[in-house]
Formats: sequence, structure tokens, C-alpha cells
Amino acid sequence: MMLPNFIWFAVPAVNDVLREKSVTPFVDMIASVFQVVMIVALCIIINKYRQKPMKKVVFRGIVILLALYYIGWCLYYAGIINPAVILDLSLAPCLAFILFSMSRKNAIALLSAIIFTLCHVLYGIINFII
Repeated sequence: MMLPNFIWFAVPAVNDVLREKSVTPFVDMIASVFQVVMIVALCIIINKYRQKPMKKVVFRGIVILLALYYIGWCLYYAGIINPAVILDLSLAPCLAFILFSMSRKNAIALLSAIIFTLCHVLYGIINFII
């Protein structure tokens, strides 16, 4: 999922607005903390009451969200930067994490993913849309 982020760190886009200084440093800090908590919770906490295997509709939702996220990065690198692309890059991966956390019945990851989502979308809107 994070492959586009690693590419972005190594290879800047032509019109790389995401590298501009953020005007929401406090929101960004909160997002970073809850992103780490979410990832750690997803990696460490295993609910033995989760559904095995994951429901097909949830799996498909996650795949669709990941596809939208990758498409958003392709558009970004193609120089197409507009509110829809910014919202896609902000929202699609977060919703995928929320769905995955819900399917794993991981309350800590889910709460962290929701807080991370709110901060990440707020960052995207305030820094790049408004």
C-alpha cells in the first residue's frame, strides 16, 4: 500500500505541491502519532474472534480503495493536481485501513485509523484545497 509513498520520497514529482511546508503542523503531528499507533496495532493485536477469511465485500472494498489510491498517485505524477486528486490521496488509503481494522475487529487500530483519517483529510483540505 505504501509503495507510492516510498517512490515519492525518492523521486519528486514535477509539480510537487505535497513537499510545500504545511500550515497545519499540530494536526500533522497528531496524524503521525495515530498513524504509528494504527500500524503497530494492526501488526501486533490479533483478535481471535475476527472473521476468517475476510468477507469478500470488504476485501473488494479495500482493493478498490487501493486502486483509487494508486490512480491518484499516477494522476499526481502526471501533473494533474486538483481537489479530487488531493482528496483521493488523503482519503482512499485511510478508508482502506478503516475497512481492514473493522474486518480484523481491532478496536485500537480502528480508533487510531479514524483519528488519522480525520487529521489526514483536514491536512489535505487546509493545505491544498482551501
